[in-house]
Amino acid sequence: MIFDSFGQAQSVFLWAGFVIALIMGAVVNKTNFCTMGAVSDWVNMGDTGRLRAWLFAAAVAMLGVAVLEYLGLAKPDLAFPPYRSSQLVWLENLVGGLMFGVGMTLASGCGNKTLVRIGGGNLKSVMVFLVIAVIAYYMINPFPNSDKTLFTILFYDWMRPAAVTLSTKQDLGAIIGGEHPALARLGLGVVIALLLIAFALKSEDFRKSFDNVLGGLVVGLAVLAAWYVTSNIMVRAEGETYTLQNFVAEQWDLLASPEDVKPAQSAALSPQSYTFINPMGQTLGYAMGGFNKALITFGVMSVFGVVLGSFLWALISRSFKIEWFASLRDFINHLIGAILMGFGGVLAMGCTIGQAVTGVSTLAVGSIITFVAIVLGSAITMKVQYYRMVYESEATFYKAFITALVDMKLLPAGMRKLEAV
Repeated sequence: MIFDSFGQAQSVFLWAGFVIALIMGAVVNKTNFCTMGAVSDWVNMGDTGRLRAWLFAAAVAMLGVAVLEYLGLAKPDLAFPPYRSSQLVWLENLVGGLMFGVGMTLASGCGNKTLVRIGGGNLKSVMVFLVIAVIAYYMINPFPNSDKTLFTILFYDWMRPAAVTLSTKQDLGAIIGGEHPALARLGLGVVIALLLIAFALKSEDFRKSFDNVLGGLVVGLAVLAAWYVTSNIMVRAEGETYTLQNFVAEQWDLLASPEDVKPAQSAALSPQSYTFINPMGQTLGYAMGGFNKALITFGVMSVFGVVLGSFLWALISRSFKIEWFASLRDFINHLIGAILMGFGGVLAMGCTIGQAVTGVSTLAVGSIITFVAIVLGSAITMKVQYYRMVYESEATFYKAFITALVDMKLLPAGMRKLEAV
């Protein structure tokens, strides 16, 4: 997709992201595709239907990326954020993922689900969105009249020293493939994706659930479509072809048209796919900047797209319903959950879509760590909530937490504090 002006190319780049996100938002609302719900169904009822849908989405995206990258039609090596960076920030992936998993459980859904709920009329999710947006923005951007961010103040000094610098990029293909990473990425991507698809389809209940299959398929294809679009939009100027990022960073003063608006950050024009925590911060920055066109990014458009898609489905299905907090405790849970998602989503460099589908599709080790940590954090939180509900005053947080770790086989059975229920 080569365009003769930057303005045309950028417009397609942004609007394609919006349209794909709109479709995804509508389908996620329709099918109740929910990563927090997937963990809840599995932990509380032994139902793996929505968990299989989540893995199915990751597998579809992974399979597509493996093939497209081998053909030169997707460029995750150049991604924003840099999933395959040679610096493996494993502690940030782990702690951020755990925080995000706890947070999404307390706040009734992940970043994507928060946007879907907003489109469906849930005002609780508006509060969650605003809290996440403020934290995500200041985790990356400095405070006014300062060079400090929340990340540098709270996390950098004790987390970043734990990072490991690899001799290759951190994806499994580069680590295992040696001198042939491209072939290794194709082989591993196809094999792992097919195994995940086989696991999902092995369940007759999953196969017979139209919504689970549709939700997983559309989310996976949406992530794949975004990778394809953002990797292939180019600008032709004076006989040369440039990526959008290179055009802005290197050729703007020479080749840009007077009517073009220079983006504030050229990195936001890199190949990328869907993630929702950092884009919530970008959306806040766009609003704080007076809706300056220079601050519009793929992420901002994806936020608007998911909300509108969900809203349209809510109108079509007549499911739009205004919801508010049921109690002060409900408000506090959502507030704490939003705070944890804001910090955790930026630390881990993504959410249940941004890392567990988009990031995992690149075979990045950091993304896999984050995925496992999110599920673990969410599962333990649900176990603690369940034991405290069943045993009431007898179940202190400590007892419920230790028992939850025993249930998850992370502690020996002899340490159990409460009887299993």
